[in-house]
Amino acid sequence: MTSYAVFLRGVNVGGINLKMADLRQALAELPLADVKTLLASGNVVCSSEAPAGEVKALVEAKLRERFGYDAWVIVLTAQRLAELVAGCPYPADTPDVHAYITLASDPAALKELFDAAAAAGAEQHLLGPEASAWTVAKGSTLESPVSKLSARQRYKSTTTTRNVRTLHKVLAAIT
Repeated sequence: MTSYAVFLRGVNVGGINLKMADLRQALAELPLADVKTLLASGNVVCSSEAPAGEVKALVEAKLRERFGYDAWVIVLTAQRLAELVAGCPYPADTPDVHAYITLASDPAALKELFDAAAAAGAEQHLLGPEASAWTVAKGSTLESPVSKLSARQRYKSTTTTRNVRTLHKVLAAIT
């Protein structure tokens, strides 16, 4: 059985409101074990015999069926998430700066986003084909190049962003 982290795009921001208890109940109907939700921003940990691609397809289909929205998720094994978080060159907590990791299901889209944000002056680091880390001064997240670019329709189905502190909490819930 493989442990997974599942990250929903755009939940409880921008009009898609899900209660985590309802989300947990819906996902428990799938061939997933140990389903837990964390925080209220669409973070799920679970385990399954299915490969990550199948877990992604099952979760997206269930969310569309149950909650009636165009759901997109990123699925990572616990091991891969741990590697990405460990590879982040930015500390999770500093007094003046937020650190984020953007996760992607499409490496080409992530590279395109990364290059566009770099051209706009973003402080960032490519962690692998499915993730990039970036920082921004506290209070400026929504105005940052990465945030503005990732909000474009082009990236909505393939990317989602989490604060590094959140990813540490997800990892703690898996292990």
